[in-house]
Amino acid sequence: MFEWKGWKFLFYSLDYAEPPHVHVRKDRKEAKIWLDRVELARNRRCTDHELAALLRVTEKNSTDFLEKWHEHFGN
Repeated sequence: MFEWKGWKFLFYSLDYAEPPHVHVRKDRKEAKIWLDRVELARNRRCTDHELAALLRVTEKNSTDFLEKWHEHFGN
């Protein structure tokens, strides 16, 4: 798990059949971001400003996230 300004970036083990992505959570807010081509998959309660920042952080760390994804899911 990776944390930035209270936002937690994590994987859900049941998501193994989907393309690589990260879930980002804080309080009751959550976003799902694809990793191969960093883009928003789903948004729940995040503002446009928050999403822009989360996408920037994901882009900056996408190589590490993808590496962790493949380690976690073994593919």
